[in-house]
Amino acid sequence: MGRDINVGIFGLGTVGCGVVKILQDNADVIRKRLGFGINIKKVFSHTSKCKNLLTNYTYTKDYKELFDERIDIVLELIGGIDVARRFVIEAIEHKKNIVSANKALLANYGVEIFSKAAKNGVKIGFEASVAGGVPIIKIITRDLMANNIKSIKAIVNGTCNYILSQMFETHESFETILNKAIKEGYAERDPSFDIDGIDSAQKMAILAAISFNAKIEEKDVYVEGIRDIDFIDIDFARQLGYRIKLLGIASMKNERLLVRVAPYFVEAENILAKVDGVYNAISVISDMTGQTTYVGKGAGSLPTASSVVADIIDIAKDFESGKVKDTLSKGVFEKTEFVDIDSLESHFYIRFSVIDSVGVLANIAYVLSKYDISIKSVVQTGKGLDVVPLLVLTHKAKESNIKKAILEIEQDHKSIIKNGTVLIRVLE
Repeated sequence: MGRDINVGIFGLGTVGCGVVKILQDNADVIRKRLGFGINIKKVFSHTSKCKNLLTNYTYTKDYKELFDERIDIVLELIGGIDVARRFVIEAIEHKKNIVSANKALLANYGVEIFSKAAKNGVKIGFEASVAGGVPIIKIITRDLMANNIKSIKAIVNGTCNYILSQMFETHESFETILNKAIKEGYAERDPSFDIDGIDSAQKMAILAAISFNAKIEEKDVYVEGIRDIDFIDIDFARQLGYRIKLLGIASMKNERLLVRVAPYFVEAENILAKVDGVYNAISVISDMTGQTTYVGKGAGSLPTASSVVADIIDIAKDFESGKVKDTLSKGVFEKTEFVDIDSLESHFYIRFSVIDSVGVLANIAYVLSKYDISIKSVVQTGKGLDVVPLLVLTHKAKESNIKKAILEIEQDHKSIIKNGTVLIRVLE
């Protein structure tokens, strides 16, 4: 039987309250399985929804009390970047092991934090920073450690997946489903962080760093969101045997890394196309195990808190064995060159908004051909309206050529092109 492990909590928001609930409601189960208990010793938080749930702890007005020598592990659950970064760095300098759910922090300062943790001989647990209740960090850093990872394709934002799934099922517009998601609590009142792809980009930066030993930050991720997707795009994809999903993709090509977040046409039989609602899915392709896919709830108080507690337990087990092993070694992150997305080739879906008149398709097809882009399929809907959608699926083309062609069409054919053009890649 080992001694009890004491934790300090910095921040009692949604995730923090979930951690409190798990540690207190399942205290007996944890003690039986570990042979010792995990106690909440001190808490620092300006606000809290669950102070009344806490027992046998000290609520402190000074965060530095969390560096008490009796506290073994500190939980950073406040979110944000600046305050969280200062706290985590200071905690590491006080030789405290850290568990964090802070994707924004790790996507921007992960290399600094992991390096400092290694120098100070402490461990950083960050399972909850990506995909909530899906244990993808441990899978990559432990279970697939002997594998050379080739690529990751992932749905890592439940809000966007819910919106796209609902549009597919109900045939309603993006705006209608977004408002529904906000009312039902699946989206924030300001949903920009999710629907513009920022949340997914932060998570993909973390996954790419640990999968490819790469120095990568959020700014290195190419990002597109789902604001411009309409039901007409989803219906056209369905007719062709695809579903539209917001994917995060990380892959290594000729020793150069490409990490991007964007909507994709995904073949209906692909496992990622079948993951709906608020669920996340991460598909990893590696040299020894091939493709493995992990699915689960990507957000919410208890799924995310469960990942936090799992990290606490991992570190607690290290204490019992007498040695805390750092999660990632000091030299694991290597300077990385990045692939220019414009150099890639893909099939593309393009939605033009055009006036309904003779010769429009011919003009568009002519410009596309100038840039070596051939049309695989084309549909014009809404006949009789002044402005109608023209839907084009191309054969494989270079991304830079697609963008040049669209720019020329929009600039030189303003008399026939109205509104913005929508471009979606097709997942190979």
